[in-house]
Amino acid sequence: MTTSASRAFGRVERRDEPAGTSEDHAGALLQGGEDEQEGSRARRGGSPAVRYAIILGYDAFATLCGLYGALLFRLSGKVPLEFAREAKVAAPALVAIRLVTASVARLHRWSFRGSGLSEAVRLAFGMLGASIVFAVAFRGLPRTVYPLEFFFTLSLMAAFRFAPRFMEGWFADRQRRGSGTMLRTIIFGAGDAGDLLARDLLRSPDSRYFVVGFVDDDPAKLGMRVSGKPVLGDAHALPRLIAQHRVSTVLLAIPTLPATRVREILAMCASCKASFKIIPASYAFLDERISAALLHDLSPDDLLSRDPIAFDDEEIRGLVQGRRALVTGAGGTIGGEICRHLARHGVAELVMVDMNENEMYLGARRLQDECPAVRIETEVADIRDFTRMQRLGEQHRPELVFHAAAHKHVPLMEGAPEEAVKNNVFGTLHVALMAHGCGAERLVVISTDKAVNPTSVMGATKRVAELVVRDLARRSATKMTAVRFGNVLGSAGSVLPLFKQQIERGGPVTVTHPDCTRYFMTVREAVGLVLLAGLGGHGELCVLEMGKPVRIAEFAASLITMSGHIPDEEIPIVYTGLRPGEKLFEELLTEEEEQTMEVRNRIKVAKSPPPPRDLARWLHELKASADRGDREQILAAIRALVPTYRRTPGQVAKPSPSVLVTAPEAPLAARARNVVRAPLSARARSAGLAGARNVVRSLPGIRWMSDLTDI
Repeated sequence: MTTSASRAFGRVERRDEPAGTSEDHAGALLQGGEDEQEGSRARRGGSPAVRYAIILGYDAFATLCGLYGALLFRLSGKVPLEFAREAKVAAPALVAIRLVTASVARLHRWSFRGSGLSEAVRLAFGMLGASIVFAVAFRGLPRTVYPLEFFFTLSLMAAFRFAPRFMEGWFADRQRRGSGTMLRTIIFGAGDAGDLLARDLLRSPDSRYFVVGFVDDDPAKLGMRVSGKPVLGDAHALPRLIAQHRVSTVLLAIPTLPATRVREILAMCASCKASFKIIPASYAFLDERISAALLHDLSPDDLLSRDPIAFDDEEIRGLVQGRRALVTGAGGTIGGEICRHLARHGVAELVMVDMNENEMYLGARRLQDECPAVRIETEVADIRDFTRMQRLGEQHRPELVFHAAAHKHVPLMEGAPEEAVKNNVFGTLHVALMAHGCGAERLVVISTDKAVNPTSVMGATKRVAELVVRDLARRSATKMTAVRFGNVLGSAGSVLPLFKQQIERGGPVTVTHPDCTRYFMTVREAVGLVLLAGLGGHGELCVLEMGKPVRIAEFAASLITMSGHIPDEEIPIVYTGLRPGEKLFEELLTEEEEQTMEVRNRIKVAKSPPPPRDLARWLHELKASADRGDREQILAAIRALVPTYRRTPGQVAKPSPSVLVTAPEAPLAARARNVVRAPLSARARSAGLAGARNVVRSLPGIRWMSDLTDI
C-alpha cells in the first residue's frame, strides 16, 4: 500500500486477464512501490546510521523527560532530596534499558509514513517490557512513578513516531478539501478493505480522491469514524448522500460483493451522476496491501448473477501440456481465447484455422511473442471444404481438436439459412470426420443455448450439429463432446460492444423487449468450461450451470449508470421489438435433457435422447436443399430433425434467390458412391483425397457419409 501504487492507478481490464495475471500485476506494483519508498527514504534521511542515532537519541531524551516528569507529577513539583538522588542514579540505567529494548525490538528502524497498528503494538509492548525490568531492578522510587513514567515515555515516543504521518494526512486532506479538481468520493464498505483503501488515499499526495465518508449496511457502524472519516449511512441512503455531498465517484471496497448486490446499488443510484469503481475479488488475498492501484472501473463482468467460476490452471495444464492441438475459428473471440489458453498452458504445437486471416495473423503474432516455446501454425481454410479439412488433419495430426468456427448471428442467418446449414452443420461434420480420420484423441464442439427449443435457423443448425457429433461419437475412437453455454460478455456478437458504442454516442440504447432475458458468462469461464468439460471425458453433451438469467433492459440501465449517466433521462432506452429468430428467454436444457448429472463445479452432463435413426436421410436432404438454395425444403428438413424448432411470430422465409441449375452428370448419391468405391488413382492421391475416402470406409455403419462427403 504505497504512494507509487496510487500513482499507478489506471483502468484494469479484468475480463481479458489470464489466471494469475491479477496477482502478478498487484505484486509487481507493490514491490515496485516498496523499492521506490526505500530509495526516497535514503534520499531524505541520508545515512541510515545517522537516522538511527537521531531516533535513539530522541528515545533517550524522552526517557529522561518521562522519568522526571513522573516524579514531578507524583510529588506535586516538590521532589525530596532522597528521591532526587535515587532518580539521578536510576536515570542512566533506565535510558540504557530502554535503548537496548528499542534496538532489540527494532524500534529505531521506523517507517514514519508506513507505520500502523502493528507498529504501535510493538512499541507499547517493548516499552512495557523495559518498564518492568526497570521496576524490578530499582525499587527506591514511589510505586506510582513506574506506571507514570511508562505512560509519559510511551506518549512521547509515539508522538515522535506517528506525528509525521498524521500531520501529512491532515495537510493533504486540507489541500484536497480546497481543491476544485479532486473527485469527491464515498467508499462503500467500512470494513478492513475500506479502511485500508481510505488510508492509502488519505496518505497519498497524488491521490485524485477526496474521501467524504463511508457507507455500510452494518447498523453497528453507523456514526463511527473509520480512518478519520464518518460512516454516513447505509446503502439505501447512498443516492441522498451522493446529492448532499456532491459526490462524483463511489468506490466499492468489498472484494467479495455479490453481483446481485452490485446491480441493486446501480439501480438505486440510477438517478445519480456518479461513476463506480471496485476492488476485484481476485485481489482479496492481498489483505493489508489493498490500495488505489487495485481499483478498476466497474465492468459488465461484475453484473453476473452468480459468482465467477474458478478453474484450476494446473488441471488444465495437465490436460493439454505437450499435446498437438488444432482450433477452428481461431480468429474469433472464443477460438482466439482457446488458443491463448492452450499456448499459455504448454501445448507443443498449436494449429490456428480460420477464414479471417487478419485477426488470426495478429493473434498468432501475439501468442508467438508471449509463448515462444510453442510451435504455432496458421492455416487459412474453409471448414465447408471437406478435402481441405482432411489435408489439414493428415498434415498436422492433432491430438486435440476444438471446433469454434460457426455462423452465430441470429437475424442474418434467418436471411441465409443455406449458409447456416453449410457452415454450422456440414462444417461441423467435416471437422469431426477430420478428427476421426487423423486419429485425434478428442474433439470439442462449441454449441449454444440457442440450440434448445430453437426459434432461429442458427440455433436449429447448431442443434443438428450436436446430433451429428453425438452420432459420430458412438462409432469413432475419437472422444467427441459438445459444450453448450450462453452469451459471452464482450464477444463480437454480444450486446455489450453495441451498448458501449451507443452509450459513447449519447444514445439511444436499443433493447428488443423489456422482458427479454439472457444467460451470460465471461470469456474465461467459457474457455475453462470448454477445456475441462470437453477434455475431461465426462460425456457427449456438457452444460454450464449459469445461475439466473439477466434482464437485458436492466443490464443496459446498469451500463448507463456505470458510465456516469442517468438512464432514460440523459441516455434513453428504446425498445425495438424482437428480431427474426429471437426469443424472449433462453434455455439450457430441453425437456428430454432435464435429467442431468453434475460431474464437477457447475459442469453438468445432459442425458439426451439418441439422434434419430433417419438422421442420414434428412442430412442428405438438407445438403441437397442447401446446395440448391431451396429455403423451404431447408426449413422442412430442419423441422424433421429438430421437432422443437418453432419459428417466432412474424418470421417469413425470404424467397430463394434465382439460381442457374445445370444438369448433373449423375445423381448425387450415385456419384458419391462411385467416388468412394472406385480405385484410388494417382491423381486423386496427389490431390490429397486418400484420407477423405479412408475416413468414410473406416467408420462402420456410416455408409451414408459417402453421399455427404462428395462436395
